[in-house]
Order: sequence, then structure tokens, then C-alpha cells
Amino acid sequence: MAHSSDRWLYNHGVLRLTFIVVGTCLVGYIVGPPLYWHLKENWSAQASCPPCGCDCSSEALFSMPLGLINSSYSDCGKHDPEMNEELEKDIVDLLSEELRLRRYIANDNLEHTKVMIMEAKKSSSQYQKEAEKCNTGMETCEEAREKAEAAVIKERKLSELWETRARALGWKD
Repeated sequence: MAHSSDRWLYNHGVLRLTFIVVGTCLVGYIVGPPLYWHLKENWSAQASCPPCGCDCSSEALFSMPLGLINSSYSDCGKHDPEMNEELEKDIVDLLSEELRLRRYIANDNLEHTKVMIMEAKKSSSQYQKEAEKCNTGMETCEEAREKAEAAVIKERKLSELWETRARALGWKD
């Protein structure tokens, strides 16, 4: 009996160790990549940019909407010409540029929609013409069938008349 309880403890210990290793691997798998990329971005940002002597308070950043930051932070980004150019733009210029871009996109979408509507109208017109041709052909066929049916009835009557005359003159099947 003592042997089986030692074995159970041994198996229990191995199982616990396995769970700890698997749990650690899962935590590393889940947390590792985001932490790696975060640290890599911070490291590369520090390595590639010269130190910025900005006097930017974090309270002012959070009080303004992120899209409306303008030249009030004139000492930030002075070393980067592209950033300096963007920061010097007036908020009205930025908003008017955004409106112009949205108007361009809306006009482009409207033009595309108009082209698609014209193509749909052309296709619809073509299908209507085909349907009219089909209806005309059906009417012609129906008229020809009615004429043929009338001709068959007329032929039967004539045939019956000749058969009656032939029987009267002594003809037998």
C-alpha cells in the first residue's frame, strides 16, 4: 500500500510540474510578443531620434482632442522638418483639407455609382429588348399553331367527306 501512495504522490508531482511548465509557456506565448514589440519600439525610437527638448505638458495633450493639436506646441518636433510643417498648419487649414478630401471621396463614389447605374440601365434595356423579341416569337408561333390546327380540322372534315362519298359508292376498308 505504501508503494502505491508514493507512486500517486510522484505522479501528482509530475502532473503539477507539467501544469506549471505549460502555464508558464502559455503566459509567455500570450504576453511575450506584445511586450517584445513594445520594448522594440521604445528602443528603436530612442535610438533613431535625437533627444527632444520639448516642454509639453501631458495635461494639455489630454484636454484637447487628438486630431486638433496645432501650433500651440511650437517647441515640439522642431528638429523634424515634416513634423514642424504639420505643426505650423492652422487648425482651419487642417479641417478644410479634411473636408476637401472627404468631398473628393464623396464625388468619386457618386461618379462610380452613376456609372454603375448607367450600366444597369443598359443591361436592363438589353434584357427588355430580348424579352420583347421572345414575346414576338411566341406570338408568331402561337398564331402559326392556331393556323395549323385550323388547317388540320379543315383537312379532317374534307377527308371525312371523301370517305363518306367513297363508302356510299361501295368502298370497304
